[in-house]
Amino acid sequence: MKIEFAPLNIPLRRRLQTAAVLQWVFSFLGLAQCCLAAFVLLALSDWWMVALLYAGWLWLDWDTPSSGGRRSHWVRSWRVWDYFRDYFPLTLVKTVDLDPKKNYIFGFHPHGLVSSSKSSLSYLVSRPEGGNIAVIAVGGAPEALDARPGALTLQVRNRKGFIKLALKHGAQLVPVFSFGENELFDQMENPTGSPLRKLQNRLQSIMGVAMPLFHARGVFQYSFGLMPYRKPIHTIVGKPIAVIQTPSPSSEDIKSLHKVYLQSLTELFEQHKHTYGLSEHQHLTFI
Repeated sequence: MKIEFAPLNIPLRRRLQTAAVLQWVFSFLGLAQCCLAAFVLLALSDWWMVALLYAGWLWLDWDTPSSGGRRSHWVRSWRVWDYFRDYFPLTLVKTVDLDPKKNYIFGFHPHGLVSSSKSSLSYLVSRPEGGNIAVIAVGGAPEALDARPGALTLQVRNRKGFIKLALKHGAQLVPVFSFGENELFDQMENPTGSPLRKLQNRLQSIMGVAMPLFHARGVFQYSFGLMPYRKPIHTIVGKPIAVIQTPSPSSEDIKSLHKVYLQSLTELFEQHKHTYGLSEHQHLTFI
């Protein structure tokens, strides 16, 4: 394999963008393991009191992720996120203004590699003051195993939990499609029925998360590695679907709203696909 190295005269701005994405890749793939190793080492050393204090704080803080998290405006204002955005670049396009007095559930397509918690979603969209948005990757772990360039197949036909949640809390449903999301990584061939896919499905059933074998580029070369490709991403936020709060929705209520959601998602995709490089014959496939 011929390796294509990055030129030496790359502008500092682009190097900082690469560094911003590199820290995200490390956080996603290795930060938890490093923190666990550090905790164990502290617990077995003369600094065991630090590990004990951390364990106490972890116990007290256990419900925070499912109770709205702990938003830090200081962290959100870091310059690193600007460099992260500009690496691809990322563009968020809203088609209509949203009412800040209402709560929303954004159905995000296609699936990236992030999971959702039902308790966390419920907490956000049940707040009476409104102004909260819960984003859920509807396709779940199975869809991540098919995430590769050109993929337009969405696992959504039997995904109705978010519909029930929207009805239960009266949250407005918003379809969201991210053009370019699947172009960031390649994935090893794993067709349905293959040994690799069977192993991935088995691991998913045990651990609850998908294990896609993805690859893209490196830090100093463009031929292989775990850094995403520099491909533009355009995330289109559709028009909200009005939802009437139904504390105990029937299966017919869920089925009806789910049908409306799929139609809205299809219309959003068809309306914008030409703008972002897709041809007339390319359509979404729901499974």
